[in-house]
Amino acid sequence: MTRSPGHREHPEHTVAETRLAHKVTASIDGQLVAESDDVIRVDETGMPPRFYFPREGIHVDKLERSDTTTHCPFKGDAAYFNVTQGGRRLLDAIWSYENPYEEHAQLKGRMAFYDDKHPGITFGEPS
Repeated sequence: MTRSPGHREHPEHTVAETRLAHKVTASIDGQLVAESDDVIRVDETGMPPRFYFPREGIHVDKLERSDTTTHCPFKGDAAYFNVTQGGRRLLDAIWSYENPYEEHAQLKGRMAFYDDKHPGITFGEPS
């Protein structure tokens, strides 16, 4: 694992990870598709909060890796996944950092939902 060039070049940019001590759920169009009490919330400068679920917490009808990849100078390279749920196909609805930079090693292999791209994706936490 290597160190993040983004954190060196932009020390004012924060990527804070918090392991949550309660169950978090994700739904697509009201149908539960993920739940876990082992979720990491990521609060990053300029971005909405993100919830990273362990893979075993994802329960969709079909999950297939897409050809899409992106690079984050703070976290690393992300692979994207298409999701089919309840007859609806959402392109690039989930991403995962397979080999993140060492500052974000605990995100390795976890999956986050692209809820701002797909408004039918919602999250639930205890109130």
